[in-house]
Amino acid sequence: MQRIRITAVSYLNTKPFIYGLFRSELSEWIDLSLDIPSVCAQKLLRGEADLALTPVAIVPELPKAFLVSDYCIGSTGAVKTVCLYAHQPLENIKRIYLDFHSRSSVALTQVLCREYWHIKPEFIPAQEGYIEYLKGDTAGLVIGDRTIGLEARFPYVYDLGAAWTDWTGLPFVFAAWFSTRPLPQPFVEKFNQALASGLDHLPELTKILPAYPNFDLDAYYRDNISYALDEAKWLGLQRFLGILSGEKGYHLESTRFAQVHPDAG
Repeated sequence: MQRIRITAVSYLNTKPFIYGLFRSELSEWIDLSLDIPSVCAQKLLRGEADLALTPVAIVPELPKAFLVSDYCIGSTGAVKTVCLYAHQPLENIKRIYLDFHSRSSVALTQVLCREYWHIKPEFIPAQEGYIEYLKGDTAGLVIGDRTIGLEARFPYVYDLGAAWTDWTGLPFVFAAWFSTRPLPQPFVEKFNQALASGLDHLPELTKILPAYPNFDLDAYYRDNISYALDEAKWLGLQRFLGILSGEKGYHLESTRFAQVHPDAG
């Protein structure tokens, strides 16, 4: 089998997937790189990766998109590590820095501001070190491991996973495993088995990961990150992609490994 180039997110929420892949027989057949979500998206768009755990916001930009897994990075409420941080309540916020690590979370922030919170802040593309500029009426979107401990610094924290679910009643999918071409079926089956194995060994994984002060990793995996790409998440994902495409009938096939495409009808 030709080696499959894979790019995946380097955050804690992806560690179970990585653990499963390295425990599997696929470790000899894949070239795996760990990147921030926006880079995963870029690599898939540029053809530099065959398979990516990519922010779902890029799906409408792909010439063809094939879902390659039953698993995702999702939430059914509070996700804990995708939040807006502020020193004032949202109604007072005039500017929001948007995390440069992100694509889906940036798009979700803009949607929630417009449709749910009904505020019109200035959106500022963030650069390294931007968290230090979150003062007064300037808030910031922060995602991933950098959020750990930030709730102690900011009196107002708005969880995007919780906000989406409060607004729509649906789960949210932040990232999923996509390719731009069909991958060999034997590989796809073994790939899903490897991801499932990683999730099955979460207690073992949490024992070898570094501890974070005042952060319950077991609770994070159990209560905040939801990995199964089930029917409810399909509905949430279709809703989100529909909003991003202007409700123009963007349709996501609810069949594993199906090609994802805009509905021409």
